[in-house]
Amino acid sequence: MLWIKNAYVIDPAQRLSGINDVLVKDGVIVKSARSLQPADVLEALEAQRLDDVLQVEGEGKYLFPGLIDVHVHLREPGQEEKEDIRSGSRAAIKGGFTSILAMANTTPIVDNRALTEFVRLQGERAAMARVYPIAAVTKGFLGKELVEMMDILDGGAVAFSDDGKGIQNAEMMRLALEYAKLTGCPIISHCEDDSLVGHGVMRKGEMSARLGLRGIPASAESVMVARDVLLAAETGGKLHIAHVSTKESVQIIREAKKMGVDVTAEVNPHHLIFTDQDVSLTDASYKVNPPLPSAEDQIALLEGLLDGTIDMLATDHAPHTWEEKTRPFAEAPFGINALETVLAAVWQNLVLKGKITPDQVIALWSVNPARRFGLPGGTLRPGSQADLVLFDPEYREMISAETMETKSQNTPFLGQEMQGFPVMTIVGGKIRMAGRKLLDNKEEA
Repeated sequence: MLWIKNAYVIDPAQRLSGINDVLVKDGVIVKSARSLQPADVLEALEAQRLDDVLQVEGEGKYLFPGLIDVHVHLREPGQEEKEDIRSGSRAAIKGGFTSILAMANTTPIVDNRALTEFVRLQGERAAMARVYPIAAVTKGFLGKELVEMMDILDGGAVAFSDDGKGIQNAEMMRLALEYAKLTGCPIISHCEDDSLVGHGVMRKGEMSARLGLRGIPASAESVMVARDVLLAAETGGKLHIAHVSTKESVQIIREAKKMGVDVTAEVNPHHLIFTDQDVSLTDASYKVNPPLPSAEDQIALLEGLLDGTIDMLATDHAPHTWEEKTRPFAEAPFGINALETVLAAVWQNLVLKGKITPDQVIALWSVNPARRFGLPGGTLRPGSQADLVLFDPEYREMISAETMETKSQNTPFLGQEMQGFPVMTIVGGKIRMAGRKLLDNKEEA
């Protein structure tokens, strides 16, 4: 049993913002109310004495539903030198994420029920964040044959995506969306036209020309976004657009929503914080896919986030080995490590600068993902599962390889002091992290 006192509770699902106490018993939120007295606590928790109740002082801190990241690369099976499900789920807890959705581009690709169940069970064995598998849309990511969707859903998948490659064949995408309508499960689209991408390594523009790097035009993304929203309109299938990064994509999605298309979208925080002007030939941490946007694109992304065109934040956590990311920029793999640093990055670069409010962050990173992907969580409403985060907006920490739980450190924030971190993460009533330290096998509250 757990009594969190005097925290500033943010629960957009209930339109709740203010000082509250929250009570947890048997993995479920029992009560949320202001200034509870000991007698009220004992009655609500059906406890005999306060000694049986763990009390946590939340004054000066935010309490909100556990964050849900719908776009994570855990690399297992087959690429465990970069990350595995255990290290990735531990990193998630450290970053305030109680649920993470694992992409299918592993080795082998998660394109059948057995591998889907493997990912789910490995997540359960890690006993940290909840791990939900995202399976491939097509077998082997080859874009030629759909996977056995119903069988894979029975194995625990919550969505389908050929993320990292994209479905180049329009008819295959149309069929996938038709099946998505039957299953009620979203298709996550990696919108990238290979013929336009070519051998590009960053956003095409003045900066790519100045650095002498091959550029990827913004149209490589936006033409695929246009195709897929038209197919979603035709089929009625559930479509989710991954890592939106161009102003044209934002406008296409905005118009599609006005037309009633069943489409949602995500944006990665690094696309809101950095631009192509940050790219350096000596630091491949800034090499991501889709590439860092122009300043004009970044403004459009933030506008889309604030007006509801873009529905959620997602990290696209993509760990790589130190050896891979220290190659020359053009030769290094795409990807950024994000789970442990991203909430602090959003806090100090977006919230403290007045670009977005704490309530909006929680809606985008908890409420909306839970609703779109049919997941438990996303609220502190009594009766809900007790996935919670206690966040200290003043807490400062130096980002170092020695203290990170992830196996990879391909982040531009390495060596920097950052502000605003979770100080307690609770999953199903179990305290998984307290005082910035992970707690294995903690008893359920």
